[in-house]
Amino acid sequence: MLFACGMNQVRSPMAAAIMQHYHGSRVFIESAGVHKGEHDPFVDAVMEEIGIDTRKTKPKTLEELEEWEGLNFDLVVTLAPDAHHTALDLTRTNDMDVEYWPTPDPTLAQGSREQRLDAYRQVRDMLLQRIRQRFTRSAMGNE
Repeated sequence: MLFACGMNQVRSPMAAAIMQHYHGSRVFIESAGVHKGEHDPFVDAVMEEIGIDTRKTKPKTLEELEEWEGLNFDLVVTLAPDAHHTALDLTRTNDMDVEYWPTPDPTLAQGSREQRLDAYRQVRDMLLQRIRQRFTRSAMGNE
């Protein structure tokens, strides 16, 4: 399964790390972006709060992923409009399902460091809840 967003620096790495933490033994999980972003230390801070280490993640594009591994995913979960449109284009040549989970971009938050971290926490918690709801054991065929 692939999580995709605009720059693969916040939303898709968070979602992939959460999915890997809970379901990584049963599903191959990857993340990528339409454009290449930079590693975001705020992601590391809020993910560490829930016991998930993202310090070694490196942003990559869908194009890079396709070159390295191919795009052989059964499901692509898109978290941003540009990623969704790109994923839909990919379904023309690849047999995959695409789901769109509109997710706010916490990098747009302003204010103090703590206020900005709160925006990241909200996105983390939203993704955590969505993954738990969508990928329960029964939904994954492991009842």
